[in-house]
Amino acid sequence: MRFVFAAISLVALAACNSGGTAAAPTGAPFVSKAVATFDEPWAMTFLPGGGTQKTDVALVTLKAGKLMLVNTKTGTSQEVSGAPKVAYGGQGGLGDVIVHPDFTNNGFVYLSWAEEGEGGYGAVVGRAKLVTGAGAPRLDGMQIIWKQSPKVSGRGHFGHRMAFGPDGMLYISSGERQKFDPAQDLNANLGKIVRLTDGGMVPSDN
Repeated sequence: MRFVFAAISLVALAACNSGGTAAAPTGAPFVSKAVATFDEPWAMTFLPGGGTQKTDVALVTLKAGKLMLVNTKTGTSQEVSGAPKVAYGGQGGLGDVIVHPDFTNNGFVYLSWAEEGEGGYGAVVGRAKLVTGAGAPRLDGMQIIWKQSPKVSGRGHFGHRMAFGPDGMLYISSGERQKFDPAQDLNANLGKIVRLTDGGMVPSDN
């Protein structure tokens, strides 16, 4: 859907800038092709191949709690077993998915999701090894490496987007959970950008 939106927006912008007539496209034309249909997809990442190349295989998170392995060339998809139990509701559920910078050697996949616990709800980040090949794909050894603290009431503003920086550190966006003030409280990790090692430890130079 995001790719289709991008194409429509570019055409509309070109029309506005040219007095109503869209400029002729330059270079390769933009082509969109539907390969799969999902209920409430939240995030997607392509699995890396050799070097900086990406494969045609992607991981897609579904908000209700499923992780899907999709071949974008053939359109086939499989559910990946071993995904965590999530607190689905409001803005909560299974969220982001990224792979370790050295995924081709260690197979680590990182997931974020909302969980229920003492005090209410909060976002969690975990990592596990993605096993593919013979049999159905699965996640092995899921380990929680970070949690929002404290858990609070409500099911909004979890945030929990993730990215690896050029420094090799894991960055996590932690929402203020619609409580506002925690963003100014340095004793809580709500309303912050969190910087961790790939294993969830606090770097010495934070």
